[in-house]
Amino acid sequence: MSSAPLPDAGSNWVDRHAPEGLKPWLKLGRFDRPIGIWLLLIPGWQGIALALASERRTSSIYDLWLILGFAIGACLMRAAGCAFNDIVDRDIDVQVARTAARPVASGRISVKKALAFTAACSLVSLLILLTLNWTAILLGVASLLLVAAYPFMKRITWWPQAWLGLTFNWGALMGFAAASTAWAAFLVLPDYSL
Repeated sequence: MSSAPLPDAGSNWVDRHAPEGLKPWLKLGRFDRPIGIWLLLIPGWQGIALALASERRTSSIYDLWLILGFAIGACLMRAAGCAFNDIVDRDIDVQVARTAARPVASGRISVKKALAFTAACSLVSLLILLTLNWTAILLGVASLLLVAAYPFMKRITWWPQAWLGLTFNWGALMGFAAASTAWAAFLVLPDYSL
């Protein structure tokens, strides 16, 4: 058996088509594995759809912006979350065959540069967040606690994926709040708890 580190993901579009200089950055944000973007995006879109249906109204230009803004935000916040996770877990990742080749653990991207990447993704996401209503903004800020806590959940629980599930599905609350009246966002809480 080989002692070479296993790739974190098999051959993908980043490995096949991205310029060499961008590959570590795209892998840092896990753009080579887009399933996480969908897992973050779909609950947000569902929240938007639920709000529109509950108010029995048709889509407006603002609602179309919500759909696009949530898509961009999901891409960027998933990238920021993955980079933050890699920064926190770098000493563990280097010891695990599946994660040893990740950009921070392998040294292809420094911690300082990974922090800058995380900050840049977060800043653009903040600009998108600030176009939403106050309830959605507050929910977006609150989601940062879930994102920041996730890497540490792996150290204190056998079920960190449950925490990650809460983090990914927080978008349902945000989507509903963004597309609805400010107070109505909490009507979707029972759906979130299921």
